[in-house]
Amino acid sequence: MAAVLTGLQSLVHDFLALIYPEHCRACGGELAMGEEVICSHCRIKLPFTDFHLHPKDNLLHQVFWGRVPIQLATAFLLFQEKGRVQRLLHQLKYKGQEEVGEVLGRWHGAALKVQPDFSSVEVVVPVPLHKSKLRQRGYNQVASYAKAVAAALEVPVADDALRKNKLIRTQTKKNRQERWESMRLLYSIHKAELVHGKHVLLLDDVVTTGATVEACADALLQAGASAVSVGAIAYTL
Repeated sequence: MAAVLTGLQSLVHDFLALIYPEHCRACGGELAMGEEVICSHCRIKLPFTDFHLHPKDNLLHQVFWGRVPIQLATAFLLFQEKGRVQRLLHQLKYKGQEEVGEVLGRWHGAALKVQPDFSSVEVVVPVPLHKSKLRQRGYNQVASYAKAVAAALEVPVADDALRKNKLIRTQTKKNRQERWESMRLLYSIHKAELVHGKHVLLLDDVVTTGATVEACADALLQAGASAVSVGAIAYTL
């Protein structure tokens, strides 16, 4: 019976696709039968990194040297302005296309699953949004990505382990130390029991300066996480 229902659902999906064809979130072109969210042409052209193959020494890992002890670091893609990655992230972050995060998370998670270094990860934690931003947007753009990565690694997601506190005002008149202190206070632990004594994989959508990830990682370590690793959909060179 289940097989029959699955077959019917597949037929309905294919029929609807003929009438209302889906489009690639990267280029806008029509998706072919069997393609999901991103067309095959765009998938081939995506600027993949090899960070997961060298998770203890790559460009992203180097961002945190001397700042916060990060165990492993990986980013799936390199961010390029006006490129496919920027368009995908725009769809994910501002257009409600959470399936973009799901697909990229599934692909990234599959790559991490076969790397022995990541076998010690025990829980996945997405970088949180402030509650007002969450109400406004309706979802955390990192959540679908985090859930897919966690599913691939077969570990739980602790999406309420961290909390983003009151939004900070402009930092332009503050020195570097004052800015760091403001950023550090911006993120705090909400449920320490979810991360205490565990190897946490902290995930974000894009890492540029690393300030947000640094603050979150610091909070996780202060809460007793045994190790913090970092992952992102994209890294900005």
